[in-house]
Amino acid sequence: MTRYAHYHPETRLVHSGGLRTEFGETSEALFLTQGFVYDNPEEAEARFDGSEPGFIYSRFSNPTVAMFERRMCALEGAEAARATASGMAAVTAALMGVVRAGDHVVAAQALFGSCRWVIEEWLPRFGVATTLVDGPDLAAWQAAVRPETKAFFLESPANPTLEVIDILGVAAIAKACGAKLIVDNVFATPLFQKPLTLGADCVVYSATKHIDGQGRCLGGVILASQEFIDTYVHQVLRQTGPSISPFNAWVLLKGLETLPVRVEKQAQTASFLAKAIAAHPKVKRVNFPGDPQHPQAAIIARQMSGPSTLIAFEIEGERAGAYRFLNALQIVKISNNLGDAKSLVTHPATTTHQRFTLEQRLAMGIPEGMVRLSCGLEHQADLAADILAALDSV
Repeated sequence: MTRYAHYHPETRLVHSGGLRTEFGETSEALFLTQGFVYDNPEEAEARFDGSEPGFIYSRFSNPTVAMFERRMCALEGAEAARATASGMAAVTAALMGVVRAGDHVVAAQALFGSCRWVIEEWLPRFGVATTLVDGPDLAAWQAAVRPETKAFFLESPANPTLEVIDILGVAAIAKACGAKLIVDNVFATPLFQKPLTLGADCVVYSATKHIDGQGRCLGGVILASQEFIDTYVHQVLRQTGPSISPFNAWVLLKGLETLPVRVEKQAQTASFLAKAIAAHPKVKRVNFPGDPQHPQAAIIARQMSGPSTLIAFEIEGERAGAYRFLNALQIVKISNNLGDAKSLVTHPATTTHQRFTLEQRLAMGIPEGMVRLSCGLEHQADLAADILAALDSV
């Protein structure tokens, strides 16, 4: 991995982390094995007690999975990584590893529905108290701190509102109170934002999204210092088993090779479409990190090197208006996924955030007329024509 450390991300994403076998294969090998054999019991003992490196069991270590983890480290600039079965497995394992009964977690209120469920419903079942705050308000994070606060959690940009949070500012508050900051960086991608350099202790991804980028498989990954992984993550994954399959890790490994090409194109398309959508009379507001008028534009300029590939916008006519728009689309597909080669759109109020009350959704910034657009690799002109025609029908 260190052999390619001084190269640009595009080069590292093609070459880093490889474990080439004696056959000298060009493409990374796929190791579809559950277990591994040892030459003698002494070797088995050494593997299990950690005194000798090597693989033991694919629930927590596998050559193909290791290649994916090493390549993600090279991209993120992290010391260590652990791959998981899904993005939510990464979020849950990272949080559960840090806290125990009696601890307290502070999180931004604008979160993906499943992430907020983990914060509000899952952690309290095990005696962990939680507080939700207005993410951009640093004073709210500070005010929520208790003596027993052990973790902060946020998404930036957030799903689905694309709300942006000052990671550097939140990290300073977390460090001052001894809490660990865990950042979900999916919407920014590891190409446009580096939370670890901004003070975060841990970064999580749903690799299902941009890293795969072609709707093929599920996966997640946790990245942090070696100390963080060893202390909070390794045993959780080893003993509870939210493991990624070697096949999925191989698909994601190959997806990383084209990640920069895809994300750059998708971000360019998002920038183009955001302007066109904002100019349409049926659109009440647009939220896109590449917009110079974004409420957190100064923070975006400081912590992001590029925009997201997603756009959130509110359509006139509340839910009925949004539905008329969605039903009129021809190219863009309705799906709650994102980061795909295909452009996808969803209505968060009735999909990813349908379990919340109207009041809760409005507090998160999710009105009935909001849709979330994930820009794909189609031609910009075709997408613009499709979207604008659908807006005309509202």
